[in-house]
Amino acid sequence: MSRIGKKPVTLPKGVNLELQGQMVAVKGPRGELRRTLHPEMQLAFENGVLTVARPSEDKRHKALHGLTRTLVQNMVDGVSKGFAKTLEIQGVGYKAEAKPYGVNLVVGFSHPVKYEAPKGIKISVENNTTVKIEGADKEAVGQVAAELRAVRPPEPYKGKGIRYQGEQVRRKAGKTGAK
Repeated sequence: MSRIGKKPVTLPKGVNLELQGQMVAVKGPRGELRRTLHPEMQLAFENGVLTVARPSEDKRHKALHGLTRTLVQNMVDGVSKGFAKTLEIQGVGYKAEAKPYGVNLVVGFSHPVKYEAPKGIKISVENNTTVKIEGADKEAVGQVAAELRAVRPPEPYKGKGIRYQGEQVRRKAGKTGAK
């Protein structure tokens, strides 16, 4: 049995869960999330606890069992606490600027790069080089962070670019210039 899949999902105070067949809707202080889960997984919601069961011991069902439970847990955590990712910008003249639509990045191109945040995602900039992405949907927060990092990923020679906070970039030695 899947160790993750058999754990029940308990709802914290202030979070409501609605189950209609395979459609799960979770509402909390940070917003509302909806998701349709795999039709083969069996969901049961009783007394503020959601449990996920699988139809067989098939390898595919075992994988779906843990995935389904984790997806629901992430929805509950998102509407109660929220998720955040932080990006760091390194490089001379590289900076970010918060705008009403999202963020404006100046990262060594001939033009600033405009990034429009999707609905439900809040992007804030601290001291021009730290970008914080917050939202209730873990998947969307990670996707926005990946898209911003892809604008100018860190390069291995000088380390310039956009990286996740705490990310280690493997550095390479440049040309030696030997004759």
